[in-house]
Amino acid sequence: MPAMRRMTDMRDYENFWDRNAGRYDRFMRKDRAAYEKMYELIRPVVKDKTMLELATGTGLIAKNIVNAAAHIEATDASPEMIAEAKRDNRSAELHFSVQDMFRLPYADKSFDVVIVSNALHIVPQPEKALAEIRRVLKDDGVLIAPTFTHAGNSFTGKVRAFFMKLAGFPLHSRWTSEEYLSFLRQNGWTVQKSVVLKASFPLTYTECVKSEV
Repeated sequence: MPAMRRMTDMRDYENFWDRNAGRYDRFMRKDRAAYEKMYELIRPVVKDKTMLELATGTGLIAKNIVNAAAHIEATDASPEMIAEAKRDNRSAELHFSVQDMFRLPYADKSFDVVIVSNALHIVPQPEKALAEIRRVLKDDGVLIAPTFTHAGNSFTGKVRAFFMKLAGFPLHSRWTSEEYLSFLRQNGWTVQKSVVLKASFPLTYTECVKSEV
């Protein structure tokens, strides 16, 4: 039954993003300043590195940092999101594909950097996504995992989150910034850097490495 529930949740998640792929970029424009700051933080980390992005959406992050990276595999569970992402991709070093973050097709220790942005709080069983990330990331690799931390938000932000949920927005985890960092540590990651960026919701930017077992 838990497996069936996860499959149903994932189908709902994919269907939501398929329906909203065309509106995604317009929604994200409100947080342009926060994202520009995030790109500045990411570029030095991915410089000349082979990178995987999960939950790329329409490819906003990948397209803004591809000139720094050696190669980017950018993936999403939503075919409609990937179709949007491919439309204006002009880089030979950026490849988009539809993939399930819980069952990735890549070999162990394939990537120098993995980015999963604003996704861990909206997928069921995010700890399983982290385990799969751990598998495909090199031992000396870096996980970049910026996430909206709704629980520490203002009253206005909480009202906005409530109406987003009514609209079908999938929200499985409500963390404060500290709770989110604790979640990462409990699941085998050492947080090397964290910054809370001001956005529609507080955006907790993190850089992590694998914790020693």
